[in-house]
Amino acid sequence: MCKGLIGKKIRMISMFSFEGEYIPVTVVQAGPCIVTQIKTKKTDGYNALQLGFEEKRKNLSISKSLKGHFNKSGNSCFNILREVSVDKPDEYRLGQAVSVDLFNIGEKLEVTGITKGRGFAGVIKRHGFHGGKKTHGSHSHRIPGSIGCSAWPAKVIKGKRMPGQYGNKRKTVTNLEVVDIRSEENLMIIKGAIPGCNRGTVIIKKFTSTK
Repeated sequence: MCKGLIGKKIRMISMFSFEGEYIPVTVVQAGPCIVTQIKTKKTDGYNALQLGFEEKRKNLSISKSLKGHFNKSGNSCFNILREVSVDKPDEYRLGQAVSVDLFNIGEKLEVTGITKGRGFAGVIKRHGFHGGKKTHGSHSHRIPGSIGCSAWPAKVIKGKRMPGQYGNKRKTVTNLEVVDIRSEENLMIIKGAIPGCNRGTVIIKKFTSTK
């Protein structure tokens, strides 16, 4: 069975669960994805499916080699290509559609996306520092303070929390629950928040605990 799907984050809303609990949820367009390549242990060293998502409206900007790759699975070209693991690749064929029916209500997921980019930020916004005093002539309101180590080792330790780029990083959130699935609209409603901005690309996978 295929263990994942490409999706697009629509937005966050709130709703009542079947038990009457008021919960925040995220609406995700999950698929449909088209199998564009099948990888096996015999040919590639591992089992996986390459999935295509979001069909291109115009194919003018696609190279000939990529067009030839897409032609093996049909006449459609896609904006997004991602690989997901699969147990038995022989059960799939090129051009086959993989939809949201892959998941079930109540199932646990892990969702990977690119977090919102917030640009260059200081230590208060980036790391949650409290900041310095606001009174008695203090001039250290939002600076990080001392970062050195005195005489020894006389250097800034690697990994010190400093100002810098905030966000725009790959992040995975695990143990998310599927609240509802609407197959006719290719929508999945997931409890809680997932990484990324609205209309951002996400990878949805079945969550398996390592404990």
